[in-house]
Amino acid sequence: MTAKSAAAAARATVYGYPRQGPDRELKKAIEGYWKGRTGADALRATAADLRRSNWQQLAGAGIHEVPTGDFSYYDHVLDTTVMVGAIPARHRGAVDADALDGYFAMARGTQDLAPLEMTKWCDTNYHYLVPELGPDTVFTADSGKQVGELKEALALGLTARPVLVGPVTYLLLAKPAPGVAADFEPLTLLDRLLPVYAEVLADLRAAGAEWVQLDEPALVQDRTPAELNAAERAYRDLGALPDRPKLLVASYFDRLGEALPVLAKAPVEGLALDFTESAAANLDALAAVGGLPGKRLVAGVVNGRNIWVNDLARSLSTLGTLLGLAERVDVAASCSLLHVPLDAAAERDIEPQILRWLAFAKQKTAEIVTLAKGLAQGTDTIAAELSANRADLASRENSPITRDPAVRARTAAITDADGRRSRPYTARATAQRAHLGLPLLPTTTIGSFPQTGELRTARADLRTGRIDTAGYEERIRAEIQEVVSFQEKAGIDVLVHGEPERNDMVQYFAEQLTGYLATQHGWVQSYGTRYVRPPVLAGDISRPEPMTVRWTTYAQSLTGRPVKGMLTGPVTMLAWSFVRDDQPLGDTARQVALALRDEVDDLEAAGTSVIQVDEPALRETLPLRAADRPDYLAWATESFRLTTAGVRPETQIHTHMCYAEFGDIVQAIDDLDADVISLEAARSHMQVARELAAHGYPREAGPGVYDIHSPRVPSAAEAAELLRTGLKAIPAERLWVNPDCGLKTRAWPETRASLENLVSAARTVRAELPAS
Repeated sequence: MTAKSAAAAARATVYGYPRQGPDRELKKAIEGYWKGRTGADALRATAADLRRSNWQQLAGAGIHEVPTGDFSYYDHVLDTTVMVGAIPARHRGAVDADALDGYFAMARGTQDLAPLEMTKWCDTNYHYLVPELGPDTVFTADSGKQVGELKEALALGLTARPVLVGPVTYLLLAKPAPGVAADFEPLTLLDRLLPVYAEVLADLRAAGAEWVQLDEPALVQDRTPAELNAAERAYRDLGALPDRPKLLVASYFDRLGEALPVLAKAPVEGLALDFTESAAANLDALAAVGGLPGKRLVAGVVNGRNIWVNDLARSLSTLGTLLGLAERVDVAASCSLLHVPLDAAAERDIEPQILRWLAFAKQKTAEIVTLAKGLAQGTDTIAAELSANRADLASRENSPITRDPAVRARTAAITDADGRRSRPYTARATAQRAHLGLPLLPTTTIGSFPQTGELRTARADLRTGRIDTAGYEERIRAEIQEVVSFQEKAGIDVLVHGEPERNDMVQYFAEQLTGYLATQHGWVQSYGTRYVRPPVLAGDISRPEPMTVRWTTYAQSLTGRPVKGMLTGPVTMLAWSFVRDDQPLGDTARQVALALRDEVDDLEAAGTSVIQVDEPALRETLPLRAADRPDYLAWATESFRLTTAGVRPETQIHTHMCYAEFGDIVQAIDDLDADVISLEAARSHMQVARELAAHGYPREAGPGVYDIHSPRVPSAAEAAELLRTGLKAIPAERLWVNPDCGLKTRAWPETRASLENLVSAARTVRAELPAS
């Protein structure tokens, strides 16, 4: 096919779409099912309605081939675990008794069953459920979900493409099951897994699938020769199947590098590649291997992870270059649109000028369709769209919102001394122990306490005017009193105020900083039914006035025990926002750090002796390629130190991280120079404590003993046993006792019981320590 005919064949598609519905109908239906308010049939009906609505909306917008199988009640990796029959032994009984309840037991756990471990999907803020595999794992095909959803779309008269997690990525994301040797490599199960994929592909073909997409994002990371050989073998074997659909192998989030030649030569009919700025090297690499003669190329030229309007002219230029490199070039977003909100048009409180700069899933779909039309029919057919797009881009570039000379001058004046504490950790630790007077194995929480329906109602009532500010603040004071009182009675050593006034750990601060925009409907799935509204970082950042001092000092006035000041760190403020793409991330991080430094200084001046600056996103934002990591870690750790380095030695700086793989950033954790770090450890059985010990981490740490992402209440004995495991890696004088993460999503009854057990466990293990 010539470049001209390839252009004429260009079509629009997407890899996935937001699942929740315009009013988060899926979240409400699932949580209603969990609480017994609705039945399984009602939940399934809601899900089917949402799928149908998404497909019809996509088709109506001009998407030629809609995705199926991307919809999930909780997580698409967990769906893959079900598809290949890799149900952990402890969950088999629950799954056999009731497939839906067993599915949620794997995701959330029950009082009697621990859930699967949860961690971040590549470098996004989406969490997946980690497959647990071992030498005895037996895979069996269950294509019911994938076939059923394909048939639903085909029944609507649509062209549909099932989307599956690819076999290599599935195994690379898996971990050894509990009780399996830590050095077991799940990838050794590939030959056992491929026949199951072959059976699923055959089922989909029989159900009417012309194409099936296999997602392999793990291949954009640095991979060993053995891993690349596994990818080559997987697609050689799947490509050789006699009765299968056409295969489209998709990879995204970065450049494919050494995996690109492997996939380009594989006997599959198409590749889907990321061609956004972060993966621009894919274009040159594709040309270097001679392109994809005779194959389909799906070009991800619209950023599926950020919300800025596409530069249509630049994308058309990229698409034009690609035309000579494949038999057919189609247009898509760089990844699933799961990672962006649904519809920017729903935002009524953002200035119309700024709204023109934003593209959520619906707007990105329109951009994809426009680009496909321009590629197939010529730019004259989209002249009006190109003109409007140029005006939108110029409006943003020239807006005073994006530039604040005072902020830029302050950032330019930063020196190395601004990021260094006045005394080393050993001297600070002595001063802090004398000042705080804490016992061995001190207990604390991560910050947030349950966000009850009453609190959410109070915030809504304030927004709508049903209560005034005085009434709202009285409600917040009462909640803080209850949280502080409970912690004192439970025997917790370092308290928090519970954060009842905060809607979200990033949004709360973003709403008080210049340069940020808040959305009303910009919900994005983080995990399961947990949705967040990432703010939009549109301009230069500064802090007009204190943000947390008032409520922290109020809480401190209620108790003689130390109350932590709670802030979200600069890297997380970026990672959990839609960050500006018109300047280096390091520059933006330094602006945020300086704003937060002002808050830290004000908290200390108000008498706060313990200040926690959370950085749960430090690991998730780590570039997927090792070559890109040193620069990122340099500015990321610098921005944290810039936030915290101005305090006195006796002021104790904490940080917190959760639900990520920490082993490869232990040096960066050390470089933060925090006095105490708390980390997720309950689901991973204290793995992070061992990693800290192997590194020789010299500071204090609190590996979590309470998994807050499950409704189950850990017993005091269970928490004590985890503590004993932690003590094998971290000495008692440096070990803290805390949950994995904040308690915002938990209910009060389980929170009370779990924290009381946590304190009991600390007392039990403390009594076992040798007398000093």
